[in-house]
Amino acid sequence: MAQVRGGRARGGGTGAARPESPQEPPPSPPPPPSPPPLPSPASPAAPEPPGRPQPAPSEACARQLLLQEWAPLGGGLRLPPSLSWNVLLLRRPLYRNLLRAPNPEGINIYEPAPPTGPTQRPLETLGNFRGWHIRTEMLHKDLSWTVKQQCVDLLAEGLWEELLDDEQPDITVMDWFEDSRLDACVYELHVWLLAADRRSVIAQHHAAPRTTGRGAPGCWVQVSHVFRHYGPGVRFVHFLHKSKNRMVPGGLQRTRVTDSSVSVQLRE
Repeated sequence: MAQVRGGRARGGGTGAARPESPQEPPPSPPPPPSPPPLPSPASPAAPEPPGRPQPAPSEACARQLLLQEWAPLGGGLRLPPSLSWNVLLLRRPLYRNLLRAPNPEGINIYEPAPPTGPTQRPLETLGNFRGWHIRTEMLHKDLSWTVKQQCVDLLAEGLWEELLDDEQPDITVMDWFEDSRLDACVYELHVWLLAADRRSVIAQHHAAPRTTGRGAPGCWVQVSHVFRHYGPGVRFVHFLHKSKNRMVPGGLQRTRVTDSSVSVQLRE
């Protein structure tokens, strides 16, 4: 599903005319059969600075607080013996973004994409990309993809096997990309739900949206998908998106992406 949020024309462009759209849109690229391996496990998040210790609430209080947040869907939720309501209150694995650095460049989708020109700086120097594995995929002529990916360990985030296998809560992925007009397709999304071995694919979703080309370039376009009734065994979510670049005089003109998210919600 795609949604467009209005923007304004980008400054600092090359001034090149946008290529004419063909009569029929080009076919979408075939989705990869399985997620590419990550180079190495993501480094752990930096610990919060120590502060004054706060007393932990009782189990009954922690349960009441969470069920108030999740009501009415959480009323029948039962925890396994290995998990306490206090731990669940601390981790809050439901209804929050499980991706690290979801907005690495600090761009706000509620404002037009800030004007930008070509750059020769590496992407990693333009923000906080901790948690993302980044690579470049070269295409024909002057085009390339920036590929960013990370794999979410659902159990490590505080979810538990019985919930994932029996309840199968909704798993929602969402992203926003800039309508940069650098090519007919400037963005792709690929998501896999994986088993405990991190290779067996239980469910997957692939999208390569085309924008209409109407209105001012630089608006934000939303892409989202909800996994439902995916079956037992899901333990990881492998999230990968691609954004198109074009080499122009002065450096690389990029398509920017922001507010990426993976979240889990109790199913109605």
